[in-house]
Amino acid sequence: MIDTPTRHPLDRLSRRSFLKASAATLGVAAALPGVGLVLPGGVPHAAAAGPETTRVVLGYIALTDAAPLIIAQEKGLFAKHGLPDAEVLKQASWGATRDNLVLGSESNGIDGAHILTPMPYLMSTGKVTQNNVPTPMYVLARLNYNSQGISVAADYAELKATTDASPLKAAFAAKRAAGKDIKVAMTFPGGTHDLWLRYWLASAGIDPDKDVSTIVVPPPQMVANMKVGNMDAFCVGEPWNEQLVNQGIGYTACTTGELWMNHPEKALGMRAAWVDRNPNAARALLMAVMEAQQWCDEMANKDEMAQILGRRQWFNVPAKDVVGRLKGDINYGNGRVVTGSDLYMKFWKDNVSYPFKSHDAWFVTEDIRWGKFEPETDVRALVNAVNREDLWREAASALGIAAADMPASTSRGKEIFFDGKVFDPDDPSAYLASLGIKRIA
Repeated sequence: MIDTPTRHPLDRLSRRSFLKASAATLGVAAALPGVGLVLPGGVPHAAAAGPETTRVVLGYIALTDAAPLIIAQEKGLFAKHGLPDAEVLKQASWGATRDNLVLGSESNGIDGAHILTPMPYLMSTGKVTQNNVPTPMYVLARLNYNSQGISVAADYAELKATTDASPLKAAFAAKRAAGKDIKVAMTFPGGTHDLWLRYWLASAGIDPDKDVSTIVVPPPQMVANMKVGNMDAFCVGEPWNEQLVNQGIGYTACTTGELWMNHPEKALGMRAAWVDRNPNAARALLMAVMEAQQWCDEMANKDEMAQILGRRQWFNVPAKDVVGRLKGDINYGNGRVVTGSDLYMKFWKDNVSYPFKSHDAWFVTEDIRWGKFEPETDVRALVNAVNREDLWREAASALGIAAADMPASTSRGKEIFFDGKVFDPDDPSAYLASLGIKRIA
């Protein structure tokens, strides 16, 4: 079982000692004041009143899974919960999101964001920040499950790649032998799209570091780059896979829900300093986002959601590029069409919003697999430092969600992937040992 922290262990651990944290770290955390008695920053729960600030600045990338933040803004939910001055600002890329989070709103940056789930971990440990200076972050909620995609250029249409990427192996090898580079794109090193793409390739015996060139492209630029022949395949969230198909430029090999059904995707990530300084505002923020997630999850709202997201100030795309996969209607672009599938993007039901620590453990473990974290990284300690599911529970209670409707455990248990691999959050090393292609011994 992954333990629950009461304050950010990075406040008291150096970067080096944190990465080499032992079980003693967990013992110290367990000895701290109990969750529910004291909020971050030492504010007694009984004293929790209105938000300490009415302002919060959030970033988002033009991806369908940013919907909870956008809908919370459009429907007045931030204001409803005491944050009338909340701002939701478009970011040019995940790199820009990172840089603005490092700055914080006090320095014209942002306080939190719709974010790739591994990024708060990479930032908290200084793995992706300038000069490797850590920016402590918290994961407060999960924003969605499923509905990312891996798409392939039209040049490979006859190969009909699916979850099985092996038909591409010989084609890629032939292209490389002819002196041409094979480029596969994702959105941020160590982020979710990077991990989905790497898993998919490696499962087919294609080494993502040796057999292809893995490049970084911001989500809204994926389709344009494939159109001019800059890449052979990419992994990104919607609406960009659907737009690719609608424009006849390529096809979707698989959705990520086919790799791992009901997998976690984006998170609500916040600067730890902002949350610790504004615990009541953090709870209000969570309540607004949760309410928006419930709205987003209703199938009757999907058409309106697509219209809202497609607007110029948000995504600036036709609603038809958004709505299909929101409903589980998928035109893969290669003659394969499914309607009403269970691969649609999920926002609330079945505990989507709750940030399971076991899920974060998988992302950290995969980043160990690919060399983003050291092999000796204490997965449990790192997850306990960043994941604040305790704050989610407080907000859910305040919103009137019954305890019986919340997960009983911080773990969803063992996860099984499309290729039969099993991840046990209590034994990440066994999972790593089962993998063929990886960057660790």
